[in-house]
Amino acid sequence: MSSTTFAELGVPVQLTDVLEREGKTHAFPIQVGTLPDTLAGRDVLGRGRTGSGKTLAFSLPTAARLGARGGRAKPGRPRALILAPTRELATQIDAVIAPLAEAFGMRTTTIFGGVSQQRQERALRAGVEIVVACPGRLEDLMGQGHVSLDAVEVTVLDEADHMADLGFLPGVTRIMSKTPQRGQRLLFSATLDNGVDKLVKRFLNDPITHAVDSADSPVEAMTHHVFHVAGADAKRDLIHTLASGTSRRILFTRTKHQAKKLAKQLTAAGIPAVDLHGNLSQNARDRNLAAFAGDTVRVLVATDVAARGVHVDGVELVVHVDPPAEHKAYLHRSGRTARAGSAGDVVTVVTPEQRRETQQLLRKANITVKPQEVSAASSQVTRLVGEVAAFVAPTAAGPVPQPAQRSKAPRNGAGSGAGSGSGDQARGGGRRRGRGHGGAGASNGAGSSTGGSQQRTQRPASRGGAGGHAASAGSTGGAAAFSSRGGSGVSRRRRAR
Repeated sequence: MSSTTFAELGVPVQLTDVLEREGKTHAFPIQVGTLPDTLAGRDVLGRGRTGSGKTLAFSLPTAARLGARGGRAKPGRPRALILAPTRELATQIDAVIAPLAEAFGMRTTTIFGGVSQQRQERALRAGVEIVVACPGRLEDLMGQGHVSLDAVEVTVLDEADHMADLGFLPGVTRIMSKTPQRGQRLLFSATLDNGVDKLVKRFLNDPITHAVDSADSPVEAMTHHVFHVAGADAKRDLIHTLASGTSRRILFTRTKHQAKKLAKQLTAAGIPAVDLHGNLSQNARDRNLAAFAGDTVRVLVATDVAARGVHVDGVELVVHVDPPAEHKAYLHRSGRTARAGSAGDVVTVVTPEQRRETQQLLRKANITVKPQEVSAASSQVTRLVGEVAAFVAPTAAGPVPQPAQRSKAPRNGAGSGAGSGSGDQARGGGRRRGRGHGGAGASNGAGSSTGGSQQRTQRPASRGGAGGHAASAGSTGGAAAFSSRGGSGVSRRRRAR
């Protein structure tokens, strides 16, 4: 975090007041770089990895531009559009921009597949200034005449590279072509691969480029560990030990079945855990994310559904239970920790048959780390776990939540929204309001989310979360402390100068 304040960057007082109430006073590098240009109305290409603070970097100028011009949105004609690749990301962007919009009396809503379209239609009919949408469902609503983009003054495309990875760029191109050419356009991406550069050339007018913390750039506060285990039994014991610390930790598996099974095994072993994957219903995802962001569960077992777009303050350890298939997934999974200046550790658990492919994966990810042969009782492991061997849920919180069961609804195919033919992946995130940069803290009304179609006309009476720029206070696990240690098996990736 820099020493530059948001006020010094020209952010209006209505918005700095909101930021100060949320504990945000000083800008991150990507915000320092982009805000002078975005607030001036310039088109901007921002290149920065997830966790660098880009959500606030585009939310502030969007709210400031619309607020300064005044006026209310007409039914079905939003004044700003923010496109995101996943439900989780769309929900969390909305959590950041909604209070900023409220400072000017403006309303926001989210649009994505897999939830009731009727609620989204009602929100659009009532008139909303800012729409945060995934492309598939938005195209559906456009085709049905529920929304027009001819009044959009600011268009934001977030995580454009992930849009490309998911095959969404044709839809994104069609959507952006419906926005006025005279409007301001902001595009944020970690890379310009797979056609993202074509979007920049076609839709951005003389853009200013700001590159801060690209996807492959070093993360100063992230420490990587590679733990070799003898076989399946040793791996199981090691995973249970790594999951037993007191800080929040995310365990990544390759398949939905493995995520569900491991969450159940951990919970049965006295380590409360919830799962997150594509077979869960929207409500189940909201409920599990809310439990993980709250005070009752410290372990989230997830597939790559959570590798991008999910931010919870205080995640101090990421464990690759199964090494991912490619290096981009490794970086995005790992990016759930050491966010916004906080420290974190990343562990990759490797069985003998996985050693060769993992070595190649890490080389492509630009990670240099010496593997270590460990068991669950090794000192390297116990230091990561911390002195307290198991997390005990507070008695005031009631019974420990069990992992949500698989939805009985028909399974959506990849890139399909339930019943809508939309291209949005079936992903969800609880509507959480936190004070972390671009993310959420404890849940606010979790479990009753309508999938983001609600309008907001006033701020909720209470907000969860206390993240701020750093990890949540009170995390006592040993992962953060160990992140400063050197020695064999530990690779500290240093910030590029």
